[in-house]
Amino acid sequence: MPKTKRKHWTVQHIPDQSGRTAVITGGDTGIGFETTLALTRHGAHVVLTVRDLAKGERAKERITRAVPGARVTLQNLDLSSLASVRAAAAALDASDFPVDLLINNADVMYTNTLQRTADGFELQFGTNHLGHFALTGLLLKRMLDVPGSRIVTVSSMGHRQGGPMDLTDAHWTRRAYDSTAAYAHSKRVNLMFTYALQRRLGSGAHTIAAASHPGGADTSGSRRSTAERGIVTRALFAGVVRPLLMQSADRGGWPTLRATTDASVAGGEYYGPSGFLESKGHPTTVRSIGETHDAAVQQQLWDLSQELTGVRYPVQYCDRSDTPSRPSGW
Repeated sequence: MPKTKRKHWTVQHIPDQSGRTAVITGGDTGIGFETTLALTRHGAHVVLTVRDLAKGERAKERITRAVPGARVTLQNLDLSSLASVRAAAAALDASDFPVDLLINNADVMYTNTLQRTADGFELQFGTNHLGHFALTGLLLKRMLDVPGSRIVTVSSMGHRQGGPMDLTDAHWTRRAYDSTAAYAHSKRVNLMFTYALQRRLGSGAHTIAAASHPGGADTSGSRRSTAERGIVTRALFAGVVRPLLMQSADRGGWPTLRATTDASVAGGEYYGPSGFLESKGHPTTVRSIGETHDAAVQQQLWDLSQELTGVRYPVQYCDRSDTPSRPSGW
């Protein structure tokens, strides 16, 4: 029987996380930092995977000052490089701690011009999706036998923008580049990935996959993006958007924290703020656009992701969605 969901969930409802290890990407800044801070406050050992180790050290120092005795480990990871993803996964695989929680939080947003990863992928698709797809696949075998393990991938309200996707041109080689659409599509495939992964895990697995979005979080990144706009846009942001549609960075982390820790969460669920336009409020289950639930497009994405990353998952599609299917020889 499903557990009743709490209507007004807050970080005070996070259960004790002692003995659990959470791996988070992009946990050194913004919403990711607030997510990390909350998990350490509730006893979790958090592995910060960071592209800049010096920046990661500063984040670790801030956390240990705020939470004396906090267990924080740094791991170098550049999601825009598959070689870096494989090296980080190998290092984590060689560690002596289990991976209970994987939070795919980091992203690249609105690059203005077309940029490419070390492997030649469009930067937002390559970092926000392919890097996380590879990392998750490489760590999943380690998680499958851990009771209560979860994979939470952070999407965005922006997944609704950008028009129809064209996965046959995921790297924008045939079309004029649209940074906003590229970001929106990367966040859309974050959701498709979550739903497709959960279908492969099946309801009988120890591990579940869920997703979240922060709503309108007032972070340094959002303020920097606004500062680059015209005076009218800046005035509207300060006078209208921020008070009506924005919430603090720590509140922006609540949907991810609920998806990661709440015992009532079911595989395949998507969490976001409960308020107007899902911009702020207590975290609750929300809906994503119809395209994200298209099983044929999900399969197209899955096949493309495996081809581009070279990562094969230790679970296969389950038609009945009731038990995980593991390849022979797993």
